Amino acid sequence: MERRPTTAVSKVGGLVTKVSGQSSLVPSMAFRKAAREAFAAEFGRFLDQTDTVVQSDQLFDLLSAFALNLDCPWIAYGCPDLRFSKPVRRDPAMMLNYPDEWLKRYFEMGYDRIDPIIKTSRQRTSAIRWSDVYNDANTTEDERRVFDEAATFGLRSGISVPLHGPQGSFAVMSFAQSRDHGLQNRTITYLELAALHFHLRVAELGNLSGTEEIPELSTRERECILWTARGKSSWEIGKILGISVNTVNFHIKNVLRKLETSSRTVAAIKAANFGIIEL
Repeated sequence: MERRPTTAVSKVGGLVTKVSGQSSLVPSMAFRKAAREAFAAEFGRFLDQTDTVVQSDQLFDLLSAFALNLDCPWIAYGCPDLRFSKPVRRDPAMMLNYPDEWLKRYFEMGYDRIDPIIKTSRQRTSAIRWSDVYNDANTTEDERRVFDEAATFGLRSGISVPLHGPQGSFAVMSFAQSRDHGLQNRTITYLELAALHFHLRVAELGNLSGTEEIPELSTRERECILWTARGKSSWEIGKILGISVNTVNFHIKNVLRKLETSSRTVAAIKAANFGIIEL
């Protein structure tokens, strides 16, 4: 009996490519070539789009879209040592789209002080698979707990790209997935290139914009965002400070505006990185 031609639809790194043939078992040379071309096209589009961007948050949105096409819905860019350097440049201390609940847990537990990715990134220059760090004999059980808990919030696998600059400057770009299968080498290569390009463009925009004074928060605003960073709700903060919930929300709204974010958690992180509060 003659077999009808079939169409195999495969999702490689988030890029959907169709390869027609007589059987799904036909050698996939044509498919691999199509996948390579799709990766290259997406990366070229990302580079073209970033050429005319003049704001860091727009760059981040473009990188987020590129990473999503490669099956990484979660990304984070941060400079772990920024809190020790002043004045703070206009380029952001931290840009990320991780779940707020995970960020809250991360800082409440002090995981920023034991995060094995930060430790490993200081010693490496190429992309790091989270699974390699997790399975490393030198990784402690406390450090592994950071990965285990991240997985419960949907960040089950990923890579991090160390970004070392002049005079010891240092940043990390991470890409995370909600699945355990990990990323293919070709995908990692494109993500690594995109991370480096993003980092250089952010630095370029920062140099063009010069330096920016640390945002000024009132005493009450600092108190509200500090207790927010410590995991307290508006109701709890009101009880602690002896003010109404509406007043707490008013001050926090001002903090969000001054720190240019819509997330309380990210605002708390930024306030800590600027040295406005100490966690």
